[in-house]
Amino acid sequence: MPVIAPWYNRGVVRILIVEDELKVASFIRRALEEESYAVDVCSDGVQGRDMASEVDYDLILLDLLLPGLGGIDALKAMRDAGVTAPILILTARSKVEQRVKGLDAGADDYLTKPFAIEELLARVRALLRRTGGDTAGVLHIDDLLLNPVTREVTRGGRRIELTSKEYALLEYMMRNTGRVLTRPMIAEHVWDLDFDTFTNVIDVYISYLRNKIDRDHERALIHTVRGSGYTLKAADG
Repeated sequence: MPVIAPWYNRGVVRILIVEDELKVASFIRRALEEESYAVDVCSDGVQGRDMASEVDYDLILLDLLLPGLGGIDALKAMRDAGVTAPILILTARSKVEQRVKGLDAGADDYLTKPFAIEELLARVRALLRRTGGDTAGVLHIDDLLLNPVTREVTRGGRRIELTSKEYALLEYMMRNTGRVLTRPMIAEHVWDLDFDTFTNVIDVYISYLRNKIDRDHERALIHTVRGSGYTLKAADG
């Protein structure tokens, strides 16, 4: 499994969910992806420990009641392995001493099930702000502007409506302006680890972006680099 570059090089926040309740994991994943986060999911403590140690995640959501390796032990193993990503514990255990045990083991925050998805997303944003994984500066190239806070995109003052995946792709490209991005790089940072790089989905989404970003404008910003991939740059380079 490849080690993923830090957030400031890739522009997309990657989150790991370690949760054995499939419906809960699916619900959380869908909510996070709608916020344009890249999300990986695993269902046992051993795999969670290994993935957290091998991939540079920006945030980890960790259940405590896990098969293979309990959440507290998985948490300690992650910290022992040098994992510095903030860890948010999700559990049905609500006693104070249990929360204290998790925080003392290295967790950064604690959320008791059941919870409102709005609160989860707020806690995610708060933890990412602490570590610099949620940037607030407006990105711009030529007359194209992207606001990471409001997720508003405009070109020439005209607002552009994007799907969550289109937005994630554009943000990644804008944080890497002028850099040639290969299809595997885009797949790794915008989609998940199981993404099939042999499909043409990336080319399709690049086409979607071109229609929304470059159509009706004299200066194209999205460029194809033959045999390599794509780059976003102004006409003057």
